[in-house]
Amino acid sequence: MTRRTALFALACLAAPLAAAPAHAQLNLGKLIDGAKTAKKVGDSLRSISEAEEIKLGGDLAATILGAAPLVDDPALQLYVNRLGKWLALHGERPDLPWKFGVVNTTDVNAFSMPGGYVLISSGLFERMRSESELAGVLAHEIAHVVRRHHIKALQTALRSAALSDMNDYFNGGGGLGSQVSKLVIDGGKEMFVRGLDKDDEYEADRMGVVIAARSGYSPWGLGGVLQTLSAGAEDRGFALMTKTHPLPIDRIARLDAALGDRLDTLDGLVDDLPGFVALRTPPPPPPNPAIAPPARKAKPKPRR
Repeated sequence: MTRRTALFALACLAAPLAAAPAHAQLNLGKLIDGAKTAKKVGDSLRSISEAEEIKLGGDLAATILGAAPLVDDPALQLYVNRLGKWLALHGERPDLPWKFGVVNTTDVNAFSMPGGYVLISSGLFERMRSESELAGVLAHEIAHVVRRHHIKALQTALRSAALSDMNDYFNGGGGLGSQVSKLVIDGGKEMFVRGLDKDDEYEADRMGVVIAARSGYSPWGLGGVLQTLSAGAEDRGFALMTKTHPLPIDRIARLDAALGDRLDTLDGLVDDLPGFVALRTPPPPPPNPAIAPPARKAKPKPRR
């Protein structure tokens, strides 16, 4: 199969995926414990615009980062941003202001927010075995944003907000401390606690595989991560991921059934790159001359 034919096959595969009805989360600790279940009234987010989506995602990202700040490693953050933005260029919403980051928590998780915000935990990154695995996770989260799965989830969580209240929020009324802003943030936190719909997760898996392959990465990276999650299901760090997602073994089975052997003939795809290897196994620091061991004295020559 030529490269052009392979890309055409991926495009054909992606089309039905976009028509089907995705997300990984982070343990927010006490921040999430205060989230309240919204009352059922009207549906206020039915026609949210892209600009409003970006504002909502930015506010949710600020709240999340207040609980779990970014890892203080500029090289790591730059690397993940470059990879994420490259993957996003091969999705259906490349013009969003995509932002990626690694947050400082040992919990094994990854999650996204409306408008193009994607975060993974350091606990998950440290379990990655190749760049294609990282690409698979980021592509899964990108698929959630592309398909606006969060907006659908928030429609359920924010049913107590009147349409006029939501207009006030999106027009900047009251800031993050206002009552309606608190309702929006609490609705977002409830979404992270409950997780997205299972069908959304399965769709994000399928779309993520396609986005990763379109970007030049092995489509089996996400499957490798799911195997890791399945093997570590009893680990306490996996608790929220397990609670908010279908079982990894079910996700693997769904992927296998959806893709079959349609990607087996693709060639020239990357599994790993030196840059990722260097991030996971940084070289030892150079010796510090200030603490260098004292020079050895020359042994006296024996007398003859």
